[in-house]
Amino acid sequence: MTFMICIFILLMQFVWMHIKDLVGKGVEVSVLAEFFIYAVASVVPLALPLAILLASLMTFGNLGEKTELTAMKAAGISLFRIMRPLTISIMFICGGAFLFSNYVLPVSQVKLWALIFSLRQKSPELEIPQGEFYDGIDGYNIYVRHKNPKVGMLYDMMIYDYSEGFQNATVMVADSGQIFFTEDNKHLLLRLYSGESFENLDRKQKRATKSEKNIPYRREAFAQKQLLIDFDMEFNRYDENVLSDQHVSKNVGELWQSIDSVQVLAHQRSAEQSAVIVENHYFARERKAGRILADEVYAAPENKVYDVDTLLASLTPEERYRAASAALEKAKSQRDKIDYNALMLDDYQRYIRKHEIELHRKFTLAFACLVFFFIGAPLGAITRKGGLGMPVVISVVMFIIYYIIDNTGYKMAREALWPCWAGMWLSSMVLLPIGIFLTYKAATDSALFNPDAWLKIFGKLKRLIYKIWIRLNKQLKTFAKANS
Repeated sequence: MTFMICIFILLMQFVWMHIKDLVGKGVEVSVLAEFFIYAVASVVPLALPLAILLASLMTFGNLGEKTELTAMKAAGISLFRIMRPLTISIMFICGGAFLFSNYVLPVSQVKLWALIFSLRQKSPELEIPQGEFYDGIDGYNIYVRHKNPKVGMLYDMMIYDYSEGFQNATVMVADSGQIFFTEDNKHLLLRLYSGESFENLDRKQKRATKSEKNIPYRREAFAQKQLLIDFDMEFNRYDENVLSDQHVSKNVGELWQSIDSVQVLAHQRSAEQSAVIVENHYFARERKAGRILADEVYAAPENKVYDVDTLLASLTPEERYRAASAALEKAKSQRDKIDYNALMLDDYQRYIRKHEIELHRKFTLAFACLVFFFIGAPLGAITRKGGLGMPVVISVVMFIIYYIIDNTGYKMAREALWPCWAGMWLSSMVLLPIGIFLTYKAATDSALFNPDAWLKIFGKLKRLIYKIWIRLNKQLKTFAKANS
């Protein structure tokens, strides 16, 4: 039940993010159903840990609220023994979550994003409103004052055609008109009656003559005029093979293989770039056949060392200026080459980071199920509140904390500020100690959420601070008397 609730909540959030790709496209119900199926598969890795957290909170909260945990503990059964069968079940669920992320999720992600790209390329459904401009056709703005749906007539029309740019815009007005689709549904036929068109000829006129006094537009009156506009109404599927090399479409084996192969290419490219810079263009020297030759003008004999300052001081001011300019130009050229090489290597590094992040994600999402169980079960045993009240509040708070930490680690890994393993395992490293602490407190019957216990702790802390303050005050008074 909690899993279906979490799926529904996350699905609504996912659909809201892509609502602009769905509304007004006029796609069939089967396409929308396909979109929802793939969307459900994509939110399962997030919904499963949240569902386990909520379910464990409700289960152990109900056991504690009905004093069943107390009865079992009185019979000599420890909390760890009570949790043992559920822990084994959660481990099986973690294994199933990993298998789902490794085999099902890559296929669903490819199909989902191919469908989303197809919906984005789909032209919106043609529905021209009354009394306002319609910009659903690329390069055109259409205004209709009145419509007669029975006969399919549009009255008092105004059309702005800027498909060739605003500098060559065309304005058309007509008393009435009709809109038809061609048989192949790839063009829109606009038939206008009793109107005029005004075409901006400003740029064409200036090409023909430089005079600014000529007529800047052309006016045409027509009894009937037809416009053929590109407007593809068909739903064209995006090729899924284009996404085959993306990180979201690969399982663990394919991710490892891609990372290894690209790392080899990156190392080879880096070694080649380093060799070119060192061997051929290192501080304007050239290494040929094992010998280092100095500048072309000032060639030094072998086994003889020259001091750079002495050589520079022996030059005339003009020669110094030319030598400095040449050195500066060569340094700038080397810097540009190094920047370009770094940019080329950055593409490899980004590719590797994306694949490493996806590789760790397949394990962290499965491990999060186990972590959330060891947070939810002891919390339910401590709070002893079942139902959908307190457990939902605690689950939402814990999941928000998990989402913030996980998203922070993901961004740190994506921007190469942290290693990929550290960023993706950050949430587990933070929440796992909390789960161990809560499990220990629940097993020892600690009054973690008892207000009286916290009031006693605050009382002791207040008395301790008061004693420290009294002692410091006495020492300050003694120090003041000694100085006086």
